[in-house]
Amino acid sequence: MTLENTTPEKIDAIQAAQRAYFKTGTTLDVKFRKQQLKLFLGAMEKWEKPLTDALWEDLHKSYEEAYLTEIGLVKGEIRHAIRKVASWARRETRPTPLSCMPAMSYVVKEPLGQALIVSPWNYPVQLLLNPLVGAIAAGCTAVLKPSPYVPHVSSVIGQMIADTFDEKYIAVVQGNREVNKKLFDCRWDMIFFTGSPVLGRQVMEAAAKNLTPVVLELGGKSPCIVDKDADLVKAAHRIAWGKTINSGQTCIAPDYLLIHKDVKDAFVAEFGRQVERLHGKDIKESRHYVRMVTDKAFERVSSYLSEGEILYGGRTDAEDRFIEPTLLGNVALDSKVMTEEIFGPVFPVIVLDDEGSSFGDKVIDFVTSREKPLAFYYFGNKKEAWRVIRHTSSGGGCVNDTIMHIVNAEMPFGGVGNSGMGGYHHRDSFRAFTHERTIVQSATWIDLPFKYMPYGLFKLVKHLI
Repeated sequence: MTLENTTPEKIDAIQAAQRAYFKTGTTLDVKFRKQQLKLFLGAMEKWEKPLTDALWEDLHKSYEEAYLTEIGLVKGEIRHAIRKVASWARRETRPTPLSCMPAMSYVVKEPLGQALIVSPWNYPVQLLLNPLVGAIAAGCTAVLKPSPYVPHVSSVIGQMIADTFDEKYIAVVQGNREVNKKLFDCRWDMIFFTGSPVLGRQVMEAAAKNLTPVVLELGGKSPCIVDKDADLVKAAHRIAWGKTINSGQTCIAPDYLLIHKDVKDAFVAEFGRQVERLHGKDIKESRHYVRMVTDKAFERVSSYLSEGEILYGGRTDAEDRFIEPTLLGNVALDSKVMTEEIFGPVFPVIVLDDEGSSFGDKVIDFVTSREKPLAFYYFGNKKEAWRVIRHTSSGGGCVNDTIMHIVNAEMPFGGVGNSGMGGYHHRDSFRAFTHERTIVQSATWIDLPFKYMPYGLFKLVKHLI
């Protein structure tokens, strides 16, 4: 299935219509926003089966995994926004210093305006529609650009949005990189982009021409650390889950393993047992194990298998785009598997010891010598974990778990440095599409002279500022 590119003329027409619609002020009404969120929730119910069927068609993603990692997350975001949008949008009163008296100080929440939301293929429903919840709650209009690499999902999303919203308010455009280029050449009031750091730089460069604010949710190589005092059964189970969910095609999947030499062999054996526990004796037969999204992705990820010693796994099937979860030892630190984001089920293993300096110090040196990752996972003593966390940086992470920090939507999710900027989920999604406008309302019944030339009582005023 191939999606037809939305024409440049159609994109211009949609953008012009949305800009005109935003100027009417319709989206400023909180009641309108709640109504649209309720329509959105109804659409997610109505289109749930077509969406999950499409996810199976494009990614071999089971209904259970599709619901837990895509549909359910979007529904939860919408329900929360319906409950909270009125309080989020309310004008806030802030303290007023003596130097401004008599006056009142306010923060007014205003929508940024017309938003562009561009998503990748790996979680094509939630990574496109979760930001849309924030855009609607904030009072923006939005143009959505799904990925052409998951054509069935992108087609269904296009149909769902057209069935639910007027395109002068919310619209979907389809197509390849030429469409992306056209979109990034346009002027927007906000761009929300999820994808690779390479494309993130291109988005930021395009946005800079018009000083457009951006949220960039990127990726990188997220380290997973296993110290010698880790609970190996739980560590292997949770790491195997985090690495095999969506077949490793997750921006916060553990990318490489830093493990203490004393537990390396035991971990490898336990990892194999836990993969079998999750997926059965033959993971290829598991309906919960996702395939590589394209032949190109299969070729790229499977090529990493030749860059080290296979400690576990290693089976592939090009016709089925299947790659078995694979632990890879004896990899060179400058190899592709250790310098490129893997985005697949291949897991390089780097062995560290505590000779000369502590294991934790070696982890800190290793992690800080590379770009800041999107996620960081540490298995072992909590005190040591927090010490290592304090001396490293990442978008988020877990102690004695993987992936789960994204599940708590009460906390912002986002990257830092090479892994992105800005955050979202729940209230932070609303903030991402909102400008907090500072307003001071001064009294007129008196006009204190100290702020005016020639600055009488300056010495007294100096102490008040």
